[in-house]
Amino acid sequence: MQFILPNFEYKKMHELSVAMGIVKIAENETKKANARIVESIELEIGTLAGIEFEALDFVWPSAVKDTVLEHAIKKTTIIQGKAKCIDCDTVFDIDNFYDACPKCNSFLKGILKGKELRVKALEVS
Repeated sequence: MQFILPNFEYKKMHELSVAMGIVKIAENETKKANARIVESIELEIGTLAGIEFEALDFVWPSAVKDTVLEHAIKKTTIIQGKAKCIDCDTVFDIDNFYDACPKCNSFLKGILKGKELRVKALEVS
């Protein structure tokens, strides 16, 4: 018997693995700093990083339970996608990889920002 999960369930599983990766980074950095607790964590996530922000918020409490991040304040900076058109050199905001240049309608572009997924800072004690 095969079970098909709704798309949101797949998203939650993806974001759970992302959150667990963030926990691993925090644990490693906390250990390096000879600290025990993370007071706050700053994340930078681009709109093109493939992260559903609501799903990440949903799985966050489960991912950080009984870890150094359990009581940490999570601050997330969302970075808007930005691209440069290869045909006309226009720089423009994008929400999806397939967005066309607003000036010449070309689909050829270089992504400048928006794919980020990083732990920017940890405040430890």
